[in-house]
Amino acid sequence: MIGRLTGVLLEKNPPQVVLDVQGVGYELDVPMSTFYNLPANGDRLSLLTHFVVREDGHFLYGFASEGERHAFRQLLKISGIGARLALSVLSGLSVGELAAAVAQQQVGRLTKIPGIGTKTAERLLLELKGKLADVLPSSTTATVDAHDDVLNALLALGYNEREAAAALKQLAPGLTTADGIRQALKMLSKV
Repeated sequence: MIGRLTGVLLEKNPPQVVLDVQGVGYELDVPMSTFYNLPANGDRLSLLTHFVVREDGHFLYGFASEGERHAFRQLLKISGIGARLALSVLSGLSVGELAAAVAQQQVGRLTKIPGIGTKTAERLLLELKGKLADVLPSSTTATVDAHDDVLNALLALGYNEREAAAALKQLAPGLTTADGIRQALKMLSKV
């Protein structure tokens, strides 16, 4: 119904902003990632929006980018995830970080967000798998997959997580899985 609002920023009270659009003040809840990038009060601002109608009211949510709005809408489709929790997720992680966490199936990253427990994090990872891939460039997705493969190979060879993580940090970005394993093993054999 309301896809975008452009007007003058009147108020900023986290996580809410008031945007004056030709004399009408719209209250929008925004994720902290959008909030931190807002201009000063009195400046013009354009936000993409998502409009929610519930029994207890009508709510507008604002986003600085299409990626944020897309991620928000994907989160809302998950059973048990409401708008407040979706905003909390987007406030705790950027869209790119969320997409990477989903691609790497990192439960621990999601459980650091207030309101997200282990079971909810696991459900988020399952439900979002493949739905945020368009947010990550394909080279990033390939790098994430290669990184995971190298880590799993090192763990399977008997190295502990600390040793494997230390070796991965030293690898050059953009390596194939095979090259990454070779280089990591060379580094670990020198220790």
